[in-house]
Amino acid sequence: MSGRFVFAFGDFRLDPADKVLYRDGEPVPLTEAAQRPDRRGAPFTRGFGAALGHEVRTATETIGARMVTRFSNGRHAVAVLVVAGALFLAGGTVASTGQGAPRYSAHPSTQEPGRLITLDTLKKWEKDLSNWGRWGKDDQRGLLNLVTPERTRAAMALVREARTVTLQINPIKKTGMDTGGFGENLHRMARVHPVTGAIQGALDVITLSIHDGLSSHMDALCHYQGPIGRQPNEPAVSYNGFPFTLTAAGCIESAADRMGPGYIMRGVLVDLPLMKGLKWLEPSTPIYVEDLEAWEKFAGIRIGAGDALIIRGGRWAKRAAEGPWAYGQAGAGLHASVLPWLKARDVSLLASDAVNDVQPSGVQGINRPIHQLTQVNMGLPLVDNAYTEDAAAEAARLKRWEFMLTLQIYQIPGGTASPFNALATF
Repeated sequence: MSGRFVFAFGDFRLDPADKVLYRDGEPVPLTEAAQRPDRRGAPFTRGFGAALGHEVRTATETIGARMVTRFSNGRHAVAVLVVAGALFLAGGTVASTGQGAPRYSAHPSTQEPGRLITLDTLKKWEKDLSNWGRWGKDDQRGLLNLVTPERTRAAMALVREARTVTLQINPIKKTGMDTGGFGENLHRMARVHPVTGAIQGALDVITLSIHDGLSSHMDALCHYQGPIGRQPNEPAVSYNGFPFTLTAAGCIESAADRMGPGYIMRGVLVDLPLMKGLKWLEPSTPIYVEDLEAWEKFAGIRIGAGDALIIRGGRWAKRAAEGPWAYGQAGAGLHASVLPWLKARDVSLLASDAVNDVQPSGVQGINRPIHQLTQVNMGLPLVDNAYTEDAAAEAARLKRWEFMLTLQIYQIPGGTASPFNALATF
């Protein structure tokens, strides 16, 4: 069989050329995939079913030398075909990438001795960088606690031109390989005559796949679980030591509705392509502490406690010019070495126009260490897929990269995220 086929659904991507399953970008050898739990602690087969939306029904049939395993939930079906030791798939989302398909590798600088981060380093940082108990044993807001009334008033004083732009991408009617992995983003009329198709009222239905690649969203603090390297019988935990309990209704603790109704805070835009004289950062470009501190000098600003730190890598500019790409596997973003700096600066919200973590991460054994430690240990909410282009244009025009950020958190009971519909007002 010629060419390469890559299967992707939900958290999972499988590259048969490598004979490796990727879960959230983290490689899982196929020999381990059936036994290893997913990030929520469920065995792979059950976790895969959860990605499809329902419990898995598995049936295996052998056809000569070909074994086909079908996963089905009544709405979706996935067929896994093993031929002479190679794994091919049909159903779900299958893309033929051709013999010359890109092979994503970590940026070489991430492997330099002075920058290399290991799992042992991250395990140590789980304690060193922890904010558990800082605001009491019942706290579920994390670093958002630092958005005090005084800081809110200071943020409001930043409004001079009263010019407002959005930080949210509109995912409706957008297509591409960077969307659709977790469900649909759609708008339709609610009442349509079943025979004539006549619209029977100005009533709408809007569906958002909150964690979708084209959906700006703020992860709840229950989105990831710890500790790193958790053993099969070791209990999973979320921020502040709460048991990680995920049900059909969502998270029991640290969910979106436990993080407050919303905030007015200082937003600080870090526009690295502007500083470097580029249209965008190339895929897999790591962002280091020296980049952030160089930006502070460039912009004449210091990032501090209670801030919303918004990092522009230029994803949307690149997408508009060249089309979508697998930014979740090859995106510019923060390197894990930035984590102690984030802890020291006490920022309250971290946002990016991609997935915040540089992809691949360059840390063997975990591909989203920024997600892992900020959410589980630091209590720092992350925003993925923020729309930064309008804010970047306005900030460059004014030569002022701080503004009032207005954030509403959708009170979704048990929600693992909230749509990010923030506004930047200069």
